[in-house]
Amino acid sequence: MSSPRVEIDLDKVGHNARSLVERAGERGISVTGVTKAVLGLPPLAAVFVSSGVVALGDSRIENIETMRAAGLNHPMVLIRSPMPSQVDRVVASGAISLGTNSRVMAGLARAACDQGVEHGVVLMVELGDLREGIMPERLGVAVAHLLSLRGIRLRGLGANLACRSGIAPDAVNMAELSACVERVEREFGLEVDIVTGGNSANLLWAFGPGDSGRVNNLRLGESILLGCEPLRRQPIPGLHDDAVVLVAEVIESSRKPSRPWGRVEQSAFGAAGPTGDDRGPVWQTILALGHQDTDPAGLVPPRGVRIVGASSDHLITETDRRLNAGTEIRFGQSYGAFMRAMTSPYVATVLLGGLQ
Repeated sequence: MSSPRVEIDLDKVGHNARSLVERAGERGISVTGVTKAVLGLPPLAAVFVSSGVVALGDSRIENIETMRAAGLNHPMVLIRSPMPSQVDRVVASGAISLGTNSRVMAGLARAACDQGVEHGVVLMVELGDLREGIMPERLGVAVAHLLSLRGIRLRGLGANLACRSGIAPDAVNMAELSACVERVEREFGLEVDIVTGGNSANLLWAFGPGDSGRVNNLRLGESILLGCEPLRRQPIPGLHDDAVVLVAEVIESSRKPSRPWGRVEQSAFGAAGPTGDDRGPVWQTILALGHQDTDPAGLVPPRGVRIVGASSDHLITETDRRLNAGTEIRFGQSYGAFMRAMTSPYVATVLLGGLQ
């Protein structure tokens, strides 16, 4: 079998998705299954749909178009504000979009009128993470502008936390989002349908004590695929944390010194010289995997394997014994490592189980 490769166990992914849909549903919260890490892979999206997600979410219109071309007619959400150059494609896809920018809103409205359809928008509110979002005090102006546009309908309000600055979703900022919803409803005499409070980082809040307020949707990807929550990178009880693994192949394994020798300058990726004690000779095992394939810092090696360095094409490890060339090693992955591996043209994707 080709390597390096990402193996995705669709049965385990389906179990994780169903479990989170059920647990969130007990709190009155629906789930949008986020497919961006898997590039909108239709078989995996189909598993999300069969597991009960109310919509599929992706940050790239290309992935939404891939899922549509595969016959997936489930509701979809473009979870990054559309680029002005892509508004026609966004509207044609039938996906709701998340938005903040008045120029983008106007472009979506023109595209919707040209295509004779109505496009739904969820306005994003800034709650402290300083990524996308309208400042709360400017929300009324943004809503008024959106309501003035033909071809556009306000579908809801949303927020995103923990992605740029690591600001945790909690009772305070989620209550602020609920207050924004109620303020908009009073001021404009309308009912806000979708209140999407955030992503997998919201799960500690959502499954904790207290009321969820007006939040009725979360956008979940990492927790479904990796079985963990992003704030502390802890496994979620009852979920599989090995639904996706990265498999790489040994190309060299030999006895070498634990420290290099010679004059030290920067490495290919700008790192300083070697660190750590001289531990004498070690089994240095190199795998055909590098920065061009994944984020080496996000790999979790199995017992008996220690990652000590990486270049573009080589992952350098120390192993407890010599390994034959061709031996495959299976790694756990962080969300960032998984996403980069899925994006690399040099890493194959293999689906296991499920309906494929």
